[in-house]
Amino acid sequence: MNTEIESTLEQENQPKPKKWPVVLSLIIGLALGVVITYVGMLRIAYNNRSKIEEASSDVIESLNNDKITGNQGMLSKVSASKLETIIYILENYYYKDIDKEAMVDGVYKGIVGSLDDPYSDYYTEDEYNDLMQTLTGNYAGIGALLQKNVKTGEVTITKVYDNTPAEKEGLLAGDSIVSADGNLAVDEDLDIFVQHIRGEAGTDVKLVINRDGEKLDIKCTRASIATPTVEHQMLKGNVGYIAVSQFTEHTYDDFVAAYEDLESQGMEAIVFDMRNNGGGLVDSVVDILDYILPEGTVVYTMDKAGNREDYTSKASSYKSIPITVLVNENTASAAEIFTGAIRDFDYGTIIGTTTFGKGIVQSTIPLEDGSALKLTTQTYYTPSGDSIQGKGIDPDVELEYEFLGAKDAEYDVTLDNQIQKALEVLSSK
Repeated sequence: MNTEIESTLEQENQPKPKKWPVVLSLIIGLALGVVITYVGMLRIAYNNRSKIEEASSDVIESLNNDKITGNQGMLSKVSASKLETIIYILENYYYKDIDKEAMVDGVYKGIVGSLDDPYSDYYTEDEYNDLMQTLTGNYAGIGALLQKNVKTGEVTITKVYDNTPAEKEGLLAGDSIVSADGNLAVDEDLDIFVQHIRGEAGTDVKLVINRDGEKLDIKCTRASIATPTVEHQMLKGNVGYIAVSQFTEHTYDDFVAAYEDLESQGMEAIVFDMRNNGGGLVDSVVDILDYILPEGTVVYTMDKAGNREDYTSKASSYKSIPITVLVNENTASAAEIFTGAIRDFDYGTIIGTTTFGKGIVQSTIPLEDGSALKLTTQTYYTPSGDSIQGKGIDPDVELEYEFLGAKDAEYDVTLDNQIQKALEVLSSK
């Protein structure tokens, strides 16, 4: 028994083998594994980074090449890296091929869109050329005047011109255009949407129309259109009538010609119809006000730095004649400048309903590559210092429009209650 114990004690007291070399080997092995893995990951990341940079380099280069002379590259390193990554993901994972030119334009449109201003926009070269056609009044289209409600996005026909495709196919003022060739009106700025309606003369455009809740499919064949912006006639009692649908490059000359024609017929008073006039060029309406009003400021603008610019009448040809102005909720922008000046000069009676309330000015800035930027740059004020932005101009005589004829009767000025009210007001002066 004792031997057994002694034998056990001898084994316990013998030297133990050292374990640290094994542990050290394990640690070194693990460390080398981590390093190798990390280097591999770096190589993968580098390769992916190279792929990303290569895939997006042409788009980034396009953006930086478009920079204004003298400035640094448009994109910071952080922004460029993020944009490169997004472009890479789109090109490799989007289920359709990517149009890189459209991608570049989309970046520009996105920058302007970040302003959340429905009146500011970036135009491609084609879009800008189309805008210029609108302002000159000559284009190939259907012959209808459109207006977009910036709150709802709805595009409405406010006027159908005589002897045009729109009239031939039965389109009516008040019709809402839902889409043109499948492009939804609510999704696009009006200047862009009308491009789908315009095109080469002789080609067709398919419209979806909403008329009193009923959807209609109408096909119009485009034709060359020179839309008049001024119409005139003599009403009873030697009262002249001039309707202005928008203010373009040619509107002043047409306005003066109409006024002089009415004067030659013995005009003694006049009705200016600004209903459904969505605006146009500031210089155009200022020239017309200069033709009508005595000396003074007809409108002034102010930018965010407080710089003021006055537009004045020189009184070289002002008219001393009883005046009424017809307005409605679609009377906007330059048409409100006209209305506000007549009101503040105490030069006539405003009849109808409160105007739209667009008291801001857009400047169109052409860019070197043929594209352009439309940007809200100023707020305008009526001669009395009133900003009508968002509130409009209240009429002196409030009167909702009512057609006095039968439902199927054709429009005639004698059946227009607002024109008849204007004649009543003028007869008392």
